[in-house]
Amino acid sequence: MALQHQFPKPFRSCLRCSTGADSQYNLSSRAFWTSAIVRTEASVEHSSSNLDIPPLARLLDPNRVATPRLERRLLRETQQQPIGSRRRRAALQSTSNIPFEQLPYQCFQEARNLLLADRQDKLRQIDEERRRIAKVQATPAELCGGEYVKKGRLVRMQKHLEDLKILADINDPVIKKRFEDGQGQLLSTGCTIVPPRQLTGLDTGDMDRPIYRYLADRQWRQQRRLILLQRINQMHIVPDVVPYLDPTAEVRLMFGRRDVHPGDFVESQNSEMPPRLSIQVFDKGERLVSIVVVDPDVPNTETDSFDLRCHFFAVNVPISPSAASVSLARIADGSRTIRPWLPPHAQKGSPYHRLVVFVLEQKDVEGLDTEALKRMMGIQAAQFNIRSCMDKIHGKLVGIHLFRTKWDDGMAGVMQRAKIAGADIELKRMKPEKLPYKKKKSERYR
Repeated sequence: MALQHQFPKPFRSCLRCSTGADSQYNLSSRAFWTSAIVRTEASVEHSSSNLDIPPLARLLDPNRVATPRLERRLLRETQQQPIGSRRRRAALQSTSNIPFEQLPYQCFQEARNLLLADRQDKLRQIDEERRRIAKVQATPAELCGGEYVKKGRLVRMQKHLEDLKILADINDPVIKKRFEDGQGQLLSTGCTIVPPRQLTGLDTGDMDRPIYRYLADRQWRQQRRLILLQRINQMHIVPDVVPYLDPTAEVRLMFGRRDVHPGDFVESQNSEMPPRLSIQVFDKGERLVSIVVVDPDVPNTETDSFDLRCHFFAVNVPISPSAASVSLARIADGSRTIRPWLPPHAQKGSPYHRLVVFVLEQKDVEGLDTEALKRMMGIQAAQFNIRSCMDKIHGKLVGIHLFRTKWDDGMAGVMQRAKIAGADIELKRMKPEKLPYKKKKSERYR
C-alpha cells in the first residue's frame, strides 16, 4: 500500500482495480480513456486475421518493416524491396489499413473539399490558357509584332501553363503522401529500378506528371545537389577540367549494387566492369545525351605535370524523365560508343585519381554520326580534351558525377587483364635540388 501513495490518484485507482479478483475485466475497461467498443472489436478481428499469416511473413512484410536490420533481411531472404518510406511503414504497424483519402477526421475532409475547389479553379485556368495559346499560334506573325515577338510570347504563355499545372496539385495531400513514400524519383540498382528513398517501389509513369518532376527537382536541390557542388569545389574539378558548370540533372553512379556517392573511393576490382548510371532530368520530353568519363590526374614524367585521359565516350544515348537508367555495359560495344570502357587505374606511388562523369545534352535531335565523329576527333585515350569535345558535338553540360581510385592490392591484376602497361612501375617524388652552400661573411657577426 505504501507503493501506491507514490503515484497520482488516477493511477492508484487503476492499481487497486488491477489487484482485485476481476482484474482481467477491469483491464479491458480501459479506465484512462473512453472509445467505441466497435473499434476494440475491429482491432481484435484484425489481430485474429493476422494469426493466419506465418510469423516470418508478418515480420518480413515489405509494407511494415521499419528497421534497417529487417530491411536488409527482407532484401536478402525474399529479394523484395521495402515499399514506401520508413516512417510510413512504422505507422502501418500500429494503424488499420484505412485509405489515406478516407481518414475519418472532419477537419481533414473539410480541408480536402477546400483544396478540391481550388484545384477545380486551377483546371479552369489551365483550359483558358490553352485556348489562348492556340489562338496566338493561329495568329499570323505580322499581327503579333513579328516572329520574334510571337515566339517570346508563346514561351511565356507556355511557362505560365506549366506553373498552373504545378499549382493545381501542389497542395494535394495524396500527391505529397505518394512522393514521401518514394514516388517521384528513379534510381538504378543492379538490374532493377528503384527510388533512392529507402529503396522503395515506384510507378515509373509518375515522372511524366509535372508535379512529381517539380517535387523531385526541389528535393534534389535542397541537399544532394549542394553536396555534389561541394565535392566539385573541394576536388577542384572547376577549373581543372571544365571552366564552369551548373548541373540541372541528377546523375547517380552504381558499380554492381553499390551506390557511389560523389567523391567516394572505388576499389579497382569493382570498377573493372562498366557502371550503371541513373540520369534523372526534371523537364519533359526525350532527348539525346553524350556520356564522357575522363581522368585528369594521369602523371606525365616527361613534362612533370598531369594529362587528361578518356575512359569512356558514347553519344546518342536516349533519356527521359521516366527512363533514367543507362547501362554503360550495354552500349559499350554498340554503334553509339566512340571509346569503350577503360578500367580506372593508378600506378603505385601516384596520388589518387579523380574520375569525372560528364553528361552532355546534344543540340542535334537527329543524333550524331559516330564514324564521322571518330574521324574528326581522332580520338586517343591519352590525347583528349573535354572542352574541345563539347565544342565539336555542340553539347551542353547538364549532369556530372565523380569518384576516385588509387593503387590497391587488385590494381596490378586489373591492369594486366586490361593489357595496360605500367603495373610494375612505382612512381616517387623527386627531391628538389639544394641550393649551393655559401658561407656568409664573418663581418656580419662582429
